Amino acid sequence: MQGDLVNFADLFSHIGQHTVDGLSKGAIYALIALGYTLVYGVLRLINFAHSEVFMVGTFAVLGLWTAFGVENNPPLGQAVLFLVLGLIVAAIASGGTALAIERVAYRPLRRKNAPPLIFLITAIGLSLVLVEVFGLVLPKLLGDLVPSMFGRGRIILGMPTIIEQKTLFTIGNTEINNVQLIVIVSAVAMMAVLDWFINRTRYGRGVRAVAQNPETAALMGVNQERVIMLIFVLGGIMAGAAALLWGMRFGFTQNSIGFVLGLKAFTAAVLGGIGNLRGALLGGLFLGIVEVYGATIFASNWEDVIAFVVLVVVLMFRPTGILGESLGRARA
Repeated sequence: MQGDLVNFADLFSHIGQHTVDGLSKGAIYALIALGYTLVYGVLRLINFAHSEVFMVGTFAVLGLWTAFGVENNPPLGQAVLFLVLGLIVAAIASGGTALAIERVAYRPLRRKNAPPLIFLITAIGLSLVLVEVFGLVLPKLLGDLVPSMFGRGRIILGMPTIIEQKTLFTIGNTEINNVQLIVIVSAVAMMAVLDWFINRTRYGRGVRAVAQNPETAALMGVNQERVIMLIFVLGGIMAGAAALLWGMRFGFTQNSIGFVLGLKAFTAAVLGGIGNLRGALLGGLFLGIVEVYGATIFASNWEDVIAFVVLVVVLMFRPTGILGESLGRARA
C-alpha cells in the first residue's frame, strides 16, 4: 500500500542508499552499545550514565578543534592529524569520565552491597548531573571565554567539517561517500580489536572469568576491582571513538545529545543480546538500518518510535536478543 502515510516506492527504489546510510548511523550506535554490554556482562548493571560519557567525548572533540582553530575542510594532512588527536582526546575524556563514575558512585555502592535498584537510580542521577553540568554550570563559568564550545548553554553547537563528504564510488544508484566508509570501517575495526582483546588476551580472560563467576575468579587470583575499572575504561574509549565519528558524520553536539542516542545504543545492545560484544555490533547496525528504512517509509519524525517498536517486537520472540547473552560463557 502506498499513500500519504507510507512511501514504499522510495524505499525500494533507493534501498541500497538507505542501507548504507543506516549502516553508517548504526555503526555509531554499536560503539556506544559496547559500553552498556561490557558493564552489564560483568556487573549485571545498566549504566545509564554511559550516554553522557559519549556526550563528554563530543565536547572533548569540539574543544580540541576549537583550541586549534580548525576551519572547514582543512588540507588532508591536517585533517588526518586533527582526527587522530580528536580520537585520542575523546578516548581519554570519555574513558576518564567512565572511570570517575565507577570510582565515585558505583564502587561505594558495591562495597555496601546496595540492591540493583539503587545502582539504577544512581546511574540516572549521574546522567542528569552531567547533562546539567554541561548545559548550565560550564556555560556560566566558561561561556564568555569559549563561546564556540559552550555558547549560551542548552543550544546545538556546530563542529567544523574536517572531511568534506565526497562520493567515492557508485554501485547502481547507490552512492558511497568517504565519510560513510570511514565511519563503518572504523567502527567494525574497533569492534574487532575489542573482541580480540576480550577473547585472546590475559586481561580479557580476567574479564570473562569475573563475568562468569566473580567468587571463583577471585580465588584464582583475578583482581575484580581492576577488571571493573578496565571494562568501564574500555566502554568509555569506545564511546569516545563514537563521539569522534559522530562529529565527522553529523557535525554537532549539545549537552542533551546523549539522551536519545544513549537509549538507542542501549536498545541496540538489548537487540543484539546484552552481554554479547558481537551482538552489540549486530544490534547497532540492524537498528540503524531499521531507523532509516522506517523514516523513509513513514516520515523522519517516526524514526525514534520505529526503533523502540522494533525492540519490543524482537524481544517478544527473542527475549535474550538476536545472539543472546554470552560474555561470561567464553562468555565471549
